[in-house]
Amino acid sequence: MKKPLPKGVVVFLVGALLLVLSQSVFVMHQVEQGLVIFLGKPSRPITAPGIHFKVPFVERLYTFEKRVLIMDQESQEVLSADKKNLKVDNYTSWRIVDPLVFFRTVRSEEGAVQRLNDIIYSNLREVFGQYKMMEIVSGAREDLMQKMRDGANERARQYGIEIVDVRIKRTDLPPENSKAVFRRMQTERERQAKQYRAQGEEEAVKVRAKADRERAVILADSYQESQRLRGEGDAEAARIYAEAYQVDPQFFRFRRTLEAYQRAFSKDTTLVVEPSGFFRLFGQNPEMDQ
Repeated sequence: MKKPLPKGVVVFLVGALLLVLSQSVFVMHQVEQGLVIFLGKPSRPITAPGIHFKVPFVERLYTFEKRVLIMDQESQEVLSADKKNLKVDNYTSWRIVDPLVFFRTVRSEEGAVQRLNDIIYSNLREVFGQYKMMEIVSGAREDLMQKMRDGANERARQYGIEIVDVRIKRTDLPPENSKAVFRRMQTERERQAKQYRAQGEEEAVKVRAKADRERAVILADSYQESQRLRGEGDAEAARIYAEAYQVDPQFFRFRRTLEAYQRAFSKDTTLVVEPSGFFRLFGQNPEMDQ
């Protein structure tokens, strides 16, 4: 009958087994990816989540982020196509897509950030040099960021990195140039304002001249029509008066004399004249002058 192993040996063997097992089995999470290193040399990448195995004490595991990482760069000075200095504040979204290439080239995230800083800054200067300042701060920003992302992505592939996006947070002029640019913009806006005022005044003069001409035409037409109507009225009145005079000449003279009295004595007036036929209605015999 075999003798049982000593308790100490059993504990040692169990411990050794657990140690070997812990060095052989590892779990890869969904947000991670790994690279197995065999005797200091990259062996195989691990990208699928779950339980994996490696040779204990001979193979080592390096893990990397699988998620999108953000690199926030400091403000950089670049030169636009019209030779304007600009301070650009931007950030870059990136991720590791090939752990094997990544480890061989930059080895860690810190090394990757250093390379990406150089790549983004170089590409930033190249792309900004193709646009004028007004294009950069106005309508061409989306196209500019697209070119920056594509250009940086081509250079980053050699490091096992994919550039997801490059975004410009802020674009400013250096402090020494801000006042000069502001004065030029102010002068340009004042020139445009004067031009618009002159055009508006010219248009107002045209409108007023047209309105005055139409007013003069309307007044002339109205005056002509009023004169015609007045002439027709006078003619009709003369006809009626003539017919009335023919019917009763004595009454017509009487009425005309009263109208003359009304015009002569319409105000406080004193007349000193010799008696005449004009005052025949004030005499004892109204028919004295018939």
